Amino acid sequence: MRTPLLILAPLVVLFFGACASSRPLPKYEKPLARARIQSVRTTAYTHTEADHTPYGRSTAIGTQLSDGRIKSAAADWSRWPVGTVFRIVETGELFQVDDYGWALTGTNTIDLYKPTRAAMNKWGVRRVTIENLRWGSPERSMAILEGRTKYVHTRFMLKECRRDGDDFPALAGIPPEPVQVAQWASKAPQGRRR
Repeated sequence: MRTPLLILAPLVVLFFGACASSRPLPKYEKPLARARIQSVRTTAYTHTEADHTPYGRSTAIGTQLSDGRIKSAAADWSRWPVGTVFRIVETGELFQVDDYGWALTGTNTIDLYKPTRAAMNKWGVRRVTIENLRWGSPERSMAILEGRTKYVHTRFMLKECRRDGDDFPALAGIPPEPVQVAQWASKAPQGRRR
């Protein structure tokens, strides 16, 4: 009786793994114009959600999710490359794109990290105005994504990054405090890669 279970268990894992990796991407949205000020749909996520629990508090770049002075955000990296820093005009909060997610691929939605489910639910879905303070690095985004091409959403972002290149307009007077952003990123503990 034990032998059939030993054979069946890996097949079940393989089946469900294949289903998860082959699900269709969200409906594609035409990218927003790359500008200093953008009106963006935002959602919220937390590290205890079922689809994030395998990664715990780790981001896609291997740092810890932050709720500090500069908070973590997830986005499609072909629209907001890893390292992009923005301020939500309505709240004054600063965020840095250090994560991504399947549901964000090909959309103009940014997912904001919240430390608790209550905070996540309180945020809900909101359209906000963001001020892009510093564009992230398309090259760094591509370098990270190139090692993760077994997933449909990462292949899509990589293809879009390659197509668009580094066509990001200069943001006058930016970054406001590049040293502090770099120090924050370098001090974050390393975690698992997605």
